[in-house]
Amino acid sequence: MRSRTLLAALCLWLLPGSAAYFGLTGKEGLTHLPSLGPSANPAQGKAHLKQCDLLKLSRKQKRLCQREPGLAETLRDAIRLSIMECQYQFRNERWNCSLDGRTSLLKRGFKETAFLYAVSSAALTHSLARACSAGRMERCTCDDSPDLENRKAWQWGVCGDNLKYSTKFLKNFLGQKKIGKDLRAKMDIHNTNVGIKAVKNGLKTTCKCHGVSGSCAVRTCWKQLSPFHETGKILKLRFDDAVKIFSATNDAVGHSELVGTQRRSHSPKSPATPRSTDLVYLEDSPSFCRPSKYSLGTAGRTCSREASCDSLCCGRGYNTQSRMVTFSCHCQVQWCCYVECQQCMQEEVIYSCKQ
Repeated sequence: MRSRTLLAALCLWLLPGSAAYFGLTGKEGLTHLPSLGPSANPAQGKAHLKQCDLLKLSRKQKRLCQREPGLAETLRDAIRLSIMECQYQFRNERWNCSLDGRTSLLKRGFKETAFLYAVSSAALTHSLARACSAGRMERCTCDDSPDLENRKAWQWGVCGDNLKYSTKFLKNFLGQKKIGKDLRAKMDIHNTNVGIKAVKNGLKTTCKCHGVSGSCAVRTCWKQLSPFHETGKILKLRFDDAVKIFSATNDAVGHSELVGTQRRSHSPKSPATPRSTDLVYLEDSPSFCRPSKYSLGTAGRTCSREASCDSLCCGRGYNTQSRMVTFSCHCQVQWCCYVECQQCMQEEVIYSCKQ
């Protein structure tokens, strides 16, 4: 097996240094993800050990999971978060982040693979930081930046997201080592770090004023992560402008490094090193129009006639179907205290791609 940083997103989570993954095969729906259940609360005794056993982890990762009662739940939170965000960002694309074909997709160096690595590491970073501030992790707590008044923040019922701890823990958990000679390994490590950096760049300082009549005589500040939708949007923009790379030898340092083709907006013909915020990929993606080992194709997918049908249906055209839908209308607030609505019906037109 090639030596590479094995962080595979969403449905198949390949972990560094091993072929272990989070027990998903590519065929499960969201509802098939393991749930904690009422008797598997990590706070109840050593129930979290069973949760760690449900996740297919390397021995090192399992030890870390067992030492931290809140980690198993946080890892599955990250899986759900990354799947939902990926599917939202690609809802109007030919590849819609379906769980089908994920195993084959992750073996290739496509742009889609780059996004999966980035959104996965971003979701892990985000979920770990939020778990710390929510008190679900025993070994971390609020952000401990020296310039923030976190003790006062605790008193006022606020707590900074601990991005510093989550980033450090994640790199240890994923076991990132020195970058090897394998170009695919370099691609995966680079895209993993792009996801982490996207979360870091969304960190902002939030302040709350306290004082008489709303004055700001006393101000408490803490670090807060941006909503993950914003991170997902940034990564989608990075996907749209991803850089195709190849390897070149740097005589000054004596080893190969990533070199990418120039962006459309740049005029120089010479290749350039990708920026740390660029998603990078090795090979052009398939069209995803027809069923393949990478996706189910676009037949039967709903689309917007004005915005996406032409591209999504790959020139095959689309079917039009009308149906009547019921919705609440003419709602009024009644004394006291409920809302009363009438039921209205209207015709809805649905467009779907032909076979």
